Amino acid sequence: MNIHKVAVIGAGVMGAGIAAHIANAGIPVLLLDIVPEGATDRSQIANTALAKLLKADPAPFMHKKNARLVTPGNIEDDLPQLADCDWIIEAIVERLAIKQDLYRKLAAVRKADAIISSNTSSIPLHELVAGLPEDFAAHFMITHFFNPPRYMRLLEIVTSEQTDQDAVEKISQFCDFKLGKGVVPCKDTPGFIANRIGIFWIQTAIQEAIDMGLTVEEADAVVGRPMGIPKTGVFGLSDLVGIDLMPHLMRSMNRSLPTDDPLREKATIPPLIQNMIDTGYTGRKGKGGFYRLNRDGGQKSKESIDLQTGEYSPSQPAKLDSVKAARDGGLQALIAHPDKGGQYAWRVLSQTLRYAAALVPEIADDICAVNTAMKLGYNWKFGPFELIDQLGADDFAQRLEADGQDVPPLLTMAREHGFYRHNENETLYLQPDGTYLPLQRPPGVLLLADLKRHAEPLLENDAASLWDIGDGIACLEFHSKMNSLDPLILEMIEETVEFIPHHHKALVIYNEGSNFSAGANLGLLMFAAKLGGWDEVDKMVSGGQQAYKTLKYAPFPVIGAPFGMALGGGCEILLHCDALQAHAETYVGLVETGVGLIPGWGGCKEMLHRWSTNPRMPRGPLPPVLKCFEIISVATVAKSAFEAKDYLFLRHTDGITMNRDRLLADAKARALSMVEGYQPPEPPVFHLPGATAHVAMEMAVNDFRAQGKATPYDAVVAQALASVLSGGDTDMTDTLSENDLLALEYAQFTQLVRKPETLARVGHMLETGKPLRN
Repeated sequence: MNIHKVAVIGAGVMGAGIAAHIANAGIPVLLLDIVPEGATDRSQIANTALAKLLKADPAPFMHKKNARLVTPGNIEDDLPQLADCDWIIEAIVERLAIKQDLYRKLAAVRKADAIISSNTSSIPLHELVAGLPEDFAAHFMITHFFNPPRYMRLLEIVTSEQTDQDAVEKISQFCDFKLGKGVVPCKDTPGFIANRIGIFWIQTAIQEAIDMGLTVEEADAVVGRPMGIPKTGVFGLSDLVGIDLMPHLMRSMNRSLPTDDPLREKATIPPLIQNMIDTGYTGRKGKGGFYRLNRDGGQKSKESIDLQTGEYSPSQPAKLDSVKAARDGGLQALIAHPDKGGQYAWRVLSQTLRYAAALVPEIADDICAVNTAMKLGYNWKFGPFELIDQLGADDFAQRLEADGQDVPPLLTMAREHGFYRHNENETLYLQPDGTYLPLQRPPGVLLLADLKRHAEPLLENDAASLWDIGDGIACLEFHSKMNSLDPLILEMIEETVEFIPHHHKALVIYNEGSNFSAGANLGLLMFAAKLGGWDEVDKMVSGGQQAYKTLKYAPFPVIGAPFGMALGGGCEILLHCDALQAHAETYVGLVETGVGLIPGWGGCKEMLHRWSTNPRMPRGPLPPVLKCFEIISVATVAKSAFEAKDYLFLRHTDGITMNRDRLLADAKARALSMVEGYQPPEPPVFHLPGATAHVAMEMAVNDFRAQGKATPYDAVVAQALASVLSGGDTDMTDTLSENDLLALEYAQFTQLVRKPETLARVGHMLETGKPLRN
C-alpha cells in the first residue's frame, strides 16, 4: 500500500485523534500546527495535543507506546519534513481561504506522488482545489473521519474527475486494512452521506418530540433500540456530541444545500435549545444538556429537561406500550401502535427514510453506500433501506401516500420486491435504474450474516450454532443474550469437537454480536443459587472445565476470533484455543473477582502456564505466580488486542485484524494454515511454591486493605485466588497436573459462590451493570 509516513496538519481534537489512530497502525506521523504568538515552545500546540492524547479516556492510542510514533512540530519550522510523507492530511479550521493558503505551501514541499486530503465536512471538494495546480488537484481528495477516529469506523472519501484513481485506491486500501475503516465513496454534495441524513434525522426527531409534547426519555426510548439505534437515542446522542455543534453544522450545510432541500426546513434551532447553548448547557462537555447530573447534597441524581418549560426534574423511565409492542413485533408493531410513541416513531421514520430514498443517486451511487455510512457513522444497526424493507417497501409507500407525502422514485421502484432480494445463493440490491445487482463483498471480507441467509447450520441449539464457512472450516457461533456462556453452549462445544473430525479440518469460534462474550451466564447462576440448586451450579463449573479441556485437546486446530468484550468465561475459552485472530478493538480479561468469584473454567491454570513459560519472566517459581495474581485479583481488562499481549491474554504469535469485517476471513486463513501436521498441545505440568507464594500474596492484599484500596470481601476473594495460584498444599518439589489446578479452581469457586457476599455482588452486577464493593 506504500504509505510509510503520514503528516497531519492541525492538532485540534480531530487532527490529533487522526494522528493517534495512524500511529495505531504502526505508521510514523508528523503532527503540525501553527506557532502560537509569543510562545517559547514553537510547537506548543502539537506538544499539548500529544500530552492530552495520552491522558484521554477513551484512549485514542491502542497502546501507549504508539505515542512514540507521533512527532509534534509546527508549520513554520517543520514544513520541509513533509517532503518524505506519502499522505498529508489537512485538519485545520473550516475556512476556505486559510485552507487554500496552506495547500499552496504544501504544493511547494510535497513529493511528486504524495497524496493530500482534507478532513473537512462542510466545504465542497471543487471549492477546495479551485485555482490550484492540476497535479495537486489530481492527488487531492476529502477523507472525512468521524470522531473519535479510533472508534468510529466510517471514513467517507470524496473525489472528483480530476482525482488520480491510483491515489484513491492507495488511500482506500490503507484505510481499510491498516486503519480498520469502512471506506464509503461519496459524491461532492453537502454533508456527504452520513451527516446529510444524520442531521436531518436529529433535527426531525428533536422537533417532533417538542411538537408532540414527549419527554426526552420517551423520545429516546422510541428513537433508540426499537429502531436498532444506540440506547442514547437522539437526545442522549446530542448531549454526547455537543448540543452547540448542531447550529454550526446547519450553517455550514445551508451554504450549499439545494434551495428546495427538505433539510432547509429543519434548520431552525428551537428557542429552548438556543437558550441551553447560551447558558452553557451544551451536553456532557458543558453544565449538562437534555440530561444532567444533579450533585446537590453530595448525591448524584439524573435529571432531564422539560422540552416545553426548560425546567429540570428527576429523570423518569419511559412507559410506552408502543415500545413494549416493538420488543415482540418489531418495527412494524412500533409504527402501527396508536399511542404517542407509535405516532412519534412514524413521524420520525417516515420523514427520515423518505429523505434518504430521495437522495440516491444524488449523494451516492447505490443504496449500499448509504446503509453502510449510517451504520458505521451513526452506529445504526440497520441502514435506511434495510429499515424500509423491514416495514415493507409497498406498505411504507402506501402510508406515505395516505399522509399526502410524495413517494420518491427509488421507493416506487422498490415497491414490488423491496430494496434487497434474497435468492437461494445470493443477495441482490436495487440500483437507481430499477435493476438488481448481486451484493459482492470486497476480497477478504467474509460475513457470517451473508452465509446464514443461504445456508442451514450443521448443528444448533437455542444458544449456539455450528456453520460451514467453506474450505473445510467450521464456525462455532454463540447467540445467547450478550453471548453469555451457559450449559447449552458448553454442550455445543462437546458436540462440535465430536462432529468436526468426520466432516471438517478446523474450527473458528466467532460471532457477529455486539461483543464476543460477556462471560458466564450470571443470571442462571443467581437463579440456581436462590433455589438452592447447588448441584446445578457445581455441574456448570465442572461442565465448563470439561468442555474447555475438550476444546483444547481437540484433534484439529481451534482458532478464537474475538472482538469487543471477551470477559470472564469468554476470556477463558480464548485461553484454551490454539491461536487467536483478534479484532484490534478486543477488550479481554478475567473479571470474576468483581462478582466475588475466581476464574473457574481453567483461566487460572492457563495464565499460570503462559507466565511460567514466558521468557520475559524473571527466573524462579514466585514471579509468574505473583504476576498472575496481580492481573486476576484486580479484574484487569486489556483495552485493545495490542494491550492484551502485555498481559498474555493474547500470545505474541496471535494475529490482530484492524478491520472488523475482515476478522472471520483472517481467522479462517489462520485455521487453514495450521491444518497440515497439526498436533494438540502437550499437557502442562506445574511446580508451584505453595505456602511461600500464598504468604506473599496475603501480604500484598493486606497492604491494599491498609491503603483503602481493597474491601474486606476483596480480601476473602483474593485469599481464594491465592490458594489456587500458589498450588494449594504443595511445594516446588511436587509436580502438579492440569487436573490438579482445575480441582483447586473448582473447590474455591464452589465455596465462594455459596457465600452471601458473592451473591450480593452477582445480584448487584445483574441489576446495575456495576460491581459492588462490599
